Amino acid sequence: MICVPTIRSMTTRSSLENLNTCTPEVFCSALADIWEYAPWVANGIVGQRPFATVEALHKAMVAVVAGLDEPARLAFYAGHPELAGEDARRGTMTDASIAEQGTLSLAQLDTQEAERWSDLNRAYRARFGFPFILCIRRHTRQSALQAFNQRLAHDRDTELSITLDEIAAITRLRLDRLVSDASDVSHAASHGEPIPS
Repeated sequence: MICVPTIRSMTTRSSLENLNTCTPEVFCSALADIWEYAPWVANGIVGQRPFATVEALHKAMVAVVAGLDEPARLAFYAGHPELAGEDARRGTMTDASIAEQGTLSLAQLDTQEAERWSDLNRAYRARFGFPFILCIRRHTRQSALQAFNQRLAHDRDTELSITLDEIAAITRLRLDRLVSDASDVSHAASHGEPIPS
């Protein structure tokens, strides 16, 4: 079965129970926007249902990406937009990426700031062959720039690994906004964390 996104899944909150019991097509459609232009990730785990928790669901999806060979993983990474890049300024990213980069107003940088980000994006892509990917919701603009500079000093293998970790963080936050799970809500409450809404 090929999963093709047919609904704007990030706008409707689902329950884990619904995802565990719906048709494969609905499952894939509901999760299509979690991964940047990669509905095949949900397709790779639909046969593993039911999932006991949202965490288990997410781990299964991350394992699909982690299991890719390097050329396939690089192609997947390449589908992600640059931070404060041309796609951000044109508004041609996915809705989720627009919202995430919007938390730091990266599409509204002044000319000097935009050039600084562009220089870093070019340097990173030239060094590693894929765009710099960061879970921007966990950063301020200053800490994001600091991470950018620090990661430029890494070797390629380190960045391949860190990039997957950052994508995992991005997708977990997206999933938490989409899917409710009683055990996750209890965990958040018991740890003083905000409950996604």
